Amino acid sequence: MSKTSETDSLPTVPVPTNPALMPTWGPVGEYVTDTLQRTILFWDVLRQRSDEYFQHKAMAVPNVLSFHAELVLDGRTLARPVNYGLARIQPPVGVVIDQKKRPFVVVDPRAGHGPGIGGFKADSELGVAMRAGHPCYFIGFTPDPMPGQTIEDIMRAEAIFLEAVIALHPEADGKPCVIGNCQAGWAVMMLAATRPELFGPIIIPGSPLSYWAGVEGQNPMRYTGGLYGGSWLTALTSDLGHGKFDGAYLVGNFENMNPANTLWTKNYDLWAKVDGEGRRFLDFERWWGGHVNLNAEEMQWIVDQLFIGNRLSTAEIVTSDGVRIDLRNIRSPIVCFCSKGDNITPPQQALGWIIDLYRDLDDLRACGQTIVYAIHESIGHLGIFVSGGVARKEHEEFASNIDLIDVLPPGLYEAVMTPRTADAVNPELIGGEWIARFEPRSLDDIRVIVQPNPEDDRRFAAVQRVSDINLGLYRTLFQPFVQAFASDKTAEWLHKLNPSELPYELFSDRNPLMRQIAELAEQVRGQRQPVSPDNPLLQVQAMISDGMIAALDGWRDLRDHSMEQIFLALYGSPLLQALVGLRASDENPRRRPGMEPERIAFIQQRIGELKARIAEGGLTEAAIRSLVYIGMAGPGVDERAFNELRQIRAGHGNMTLAEFKQTLREQFFGLLLDRDEALAAIPKMLPAGAEARATILGVIRNVVMAAGEVSGERAERLAQVEALFAVPAIGGAAG
Repeated sequence: MSKTSETDSLPTVPVPTNPALMPTWGPVGEYVTDTLQRTILFWDVLRQRSDEYFQHKAMAVPNVLSFHAELVLDGRTLARPVNYGLARIQPPVGVVIDQKKRPFVVVDPRAGHGPGIGGFKADSELGVAMRAGHPCYFIGFTPDPMPGQTIEDIMRAEAIFLEAVIALHPEADGKPCVIGNCQAGWAVMMLAATRPELFGPIIIPGSPLSYWAGVEGQNPMRYTGGLYGGSWLTALTSDLGHGKFDGAYLVGNFENMNPANTLWTKNYDLWAKVDGEGRRFLDFERWWGGHVNLNAEEMQWIVDQLFIGNRLSTAEIVTSDGVRIDLRNIRSPIVCFCSKGDNITPPQQALGWIIDLYRDLDDLRACGQTIVYAIHESIGHLGIFVSGGVARKEHEEFASNIDLIDVLPPGLYEAVMTPRTADAVNPELIGGEWIARFEPRSLDDIRVIVQPNPEDDRRFAAVQRVSDINLGLYRTLFQPFVQAFASDKTAEWLHKLNPSELPYELFSDRNPLMRQIAELAEQVRGQRQPVSPDNPLLQVQAMISDGMIAALDGWRDLRDHSMEQIFLALYGSPLLQALVGLRASDENPRRRPGMEPERIAFIQQRIGELKARIAEGGLTEAAIRSLVYIGMAGPGVDERAFNELRQIRAGHGNMTLAEFKQTLREQFFGLLLDRDEALAAIPKMLPAGAEARATILGVIRNVVMAAGEVSGERAERLAQVEALFAVPAIGGAAG
């Protein structure tokens, strides 16, 4: 029997939209009519969601990109196949791409959802990069992993993808800017630590890198592994999935963080505004419900090495071929973008790795590292990737100032963005609606944000050891029996019954009770009678909703507080810590990477080379040294100053961005090592002619004053440079 005949055989249900109720019952009748109609339309949107879910799931490579993508490389064809692929993003009509600009590569997170969040909207990471003229690429994945693929296989595949992007853009001024969203951030950082030559600037929005970090009373998700007894549950879940870990469980973890939204607000907002909210709801749910799988080996590695082990930020991870993954080996600038409103990756977890790896600013500079961080005041985790406002501000400023970020001298900076006003100085040098400035910071600023706690480190170290014990017991005593009884059919039914998956089954056309909803909804749309905005029952409805939200928030707060207290008491117990081998005399149970002898020897060698070359160079080196010297005083680097600075490069067409960056860094380190000698050498580096000196000095003044008149120490340094550029009197000393 066809689907149509089955539907026709069902009894017709009258549409509850009697206009007579309105005059008879007044506001009550009006509200009841509207409520019944809204409920039918609400059910129909849920039915559409299920239909779109199954259509989306049936695609070969399901994604939610709003741009056309052309496959460049398929990871399934590599020597070590993976379910990842590299796609070239086609620009929208009217957007012009400059092939000489560095390409942008967006890597999407494989954290339970399908790919595409980085290009979900026109105002997105991909969208703003293309509007800035950059070629764009996307690294996504298919729903099911290749048999036997590992995290290391994915790293190697992404290295091949980046090599292909670099080969496709031989004229590009700079290596690709790589954006690793959320869980893709740690994967990008691992690859950059082992293959630093492939990367330009790295942007990691909402990416956790220091998993034990957090503040008591605010970050309850970090306690989950300890309260479950470690990673044995991950192994059990993968075994029940017959060798695969269902991404719906990861989605469920996210949803449990905010039960008010999951159980009430999301559906209530759709029901209350169903006439206008349907399409937006469906578009988001297409991504949120696109659950993907991971291999058991992949998920176990992630939990053991990262979530519970926290080994990435202390250089404890070693690849199968013996390579230590040390984030200090990254040579590209790193932009960490996080938010105080993010309860999945709070700023502590996004920034804590910096103080895990470096003792002070000198350590960071000795590694030649540049780190920029930006902290949003309120946006949630998903908003970091999908919010149009965030895309038009932070992501657009990162894209338009990516070359400036690339040439910043080694150090730690905070990206500060202020609105562009009508009276802004040199408005032609401002790229968008915001003015970006990169202000120097110290590691003490990061410590204020992260609030490191040695007692927390001991607790989480105890969790790690308990996890190892429980995982060993599970693998020895129970895993053989679970694996013997698990099958593909068992995994399929567990997936269908997962709370994050079940609604798609219940509200689909596969459910006979839903078959007439579409017809009823069509009738309702033809007879729609929305309630008046001033109907008093709407206020009652809103009050009930507020009460539900308050109750669920209260339950969440009680749950989180109880979880935290249990965790602190259990893993803070000296007895438990002693039982798992933690000694009371250990000040800190975590490995802290130090300066290895070979690294110290290398730094000493570089210092000697730089000191020997302080007096070398010509007009360009003298100008850059002068600008760095002036810029080291004051509030930081303004984007307008960099746009003026481009004139120096424009006047020396043979100097690539990489050469410019190298020269700037050498001048910066020269000033750090011996400022007096570096300044004294400037007159000797200048030509004798007054005209050439005056010309370059004019450029220096324009750059320094691009953001407005200078004052204080910066003005004093400018005057000092002007004196150094003065032509010496006849018969006087050259320097």
